[in-house]
Amino acid sequence: MKNKKRASILTTLSISAALMLSACSSEQGSSSSSEKEPGEKENKLEEKVVIYSPHGKDILSKFEQQFEEKYQIDVEWLDMGSQEILDRIRSEKNNPQADVWWGAPSVNFDQAKDEGLLKPYEPSYAGSLAEGFHDPEWHWSGTSQTPEVIMYNSKELSEDEAPKDWDELLDPKWKDEIIIRYPLASGTMRTIFSAMIYRDFKDSKDTAAGYEWLEKLDANTKEYAANPEMMYNKVAKGEGKLSVWAMPDVVMLKENKNYPFEFIIPESGTPVLTEGIAVVNDAPHPKAAEAFYEFVNTPEAAKILADEFYRIPTRDDVEGLPEWITNTEIKSMEIDWKVFQENSDSWMKYWDENIKSGEKEIKE
Repeated sequence: MKNKKRASILTTLSISAALMLSACSSEQGSSSSSEKEPGEKENKLEEKVVIYSPHGKDILSKFEQQFEEKYQIDVEWLDMGSQEILDRIRSEKNNPQADVWWGAPSVNFDQAKDEGLLKPYEPSYAGSLAEGFHDPEWHWSGTSQTPEVIMYNSKELSEDEAPKDWDELLDPKWKDEIIIRYPLASGTMRTIFSAMIYRDFKDSKDTAAGYEWLEKLDANTKEYAANPEMMYNKVAKGEGKLSVWAMPDVVMLKENKNYPFEFIIPESGTPVLTEGIAVVNDAPHPKAAEAFYEFVNTPEAAKILADEFYRIPTRDDVEGLPEWITNTEIKSMEIDWKVFQENSDSWMKYWDENIKSGEKEIKE
């Protein structure tokens, strides 16, 4: 059923493109839900809302159902990598098709903001977000925190055998034991690779040491999987024993799908992403977009995302969080995210053209 709906998005978007050229609104400037009466906003919702998100079928289907039940309007979503979303919204700048972009590292949202792709929106719960969890002008706000970790197959490796830090992944004993999600389409992987370059670059202003690190990782990498599911399956089957990925996803796959996965938080520190949400500039359904933005960020929604989908909320007023969140100690890597925003594209382009072993890229 969902496949039909996803396909229908593309069809609908193509057919309606010409109509939307004239129908798109040109709202400018920030708006706030606190300026409106609660009933007023509901009465003005459009007939549907279109979501671009990397959060996957399980999360998107759940909130699609709940939102449709509450507001009686149609939710259409397209699930793809966060970098792919940024590229798509860029290509649609003059004819926006999406209303809400739900999920991506803050660096992606900052890039989109600078390119005029996002509409400022200050949510009603703004007071529950710390300063670092939103854009100063509210072009995006944080929804969850995502520490990156070393993931391993617990049937193939014990905790003692698994690498404890990033540099241990370069040990020749792991040759052809590492499966990596193809980085160019993935905000998670672009962040991890950029962090490995940034460790030396922040002081030396030279990428040489970082590129050398990625060359050694490439030598140990067996495959670059085209999508996360492919990477999960290969590691679960033991085709590779290791990967690097987002901690909440590793916990979710272990708890909900019985994958033989465990994780190590790198001892030297790890990048902790702020995942966000934003309204697309000139969105075709702006009121429905704001309603969906609010709906998926209530304390109740944040609790569902923590309990069922292992997301660590950015809101500071969510009660009853699970112990895996409250008891896990994470050493965050100190990162100037502006440096990532300015350099990540060129760093990844260099990796793609000069470091990656092309025969290891597995396409869908």
